[in-house]
Amino acid sequence: MVSVPIARHLLRAKDLADARYGEPLGVVDMAAAAGLSRAHFSREFRRAFGESPHSYLLTRRMERAAALLRYTDHSVADICFRVGWLSVGSFTTTFTRTFGRSPTMYRAAYPPAAQHVRVPACMVRFFGRPQNSPS
Repeated sequence: MVSVPIARHLLRAKDLADARYGEPLGVVDMAAAAGLSRAHFSREFRRAFGESPHSYLLTRRMERAAALLRYTDHSVADICFRVGWLSVGSFTTTFTRTFGRSPTMYRAAYPPAAQHVRVPACMVRFFGRPQNSPS
């Protein structure tokens, strides 16, 4: 039987964190996906990727929250729950520690989400014609 390198198991867990960061997911779940005990998984994950599994998951959640704040009009509370946090207060504290400003201040530093809305070219052409312009 051929032995599978441990890195492949760790990548399975990392992929799980990347795909399901918005769900109640913890180190135990990631270790189970890798088929390793929690302690062994945590040691090997840190050795392979330079950070703990918990830290990696928090980073993914914070990166996704920052993107949602920049590109959507969802409320901070909605974004908090979408990225897997259960407490708005904890989310705000961690976000502020990570990005140096609160989620509301972070959002204010970027253009409104409406500026990022893309209108398909076919719609621009259709409504750009005088006979199709809304009155």
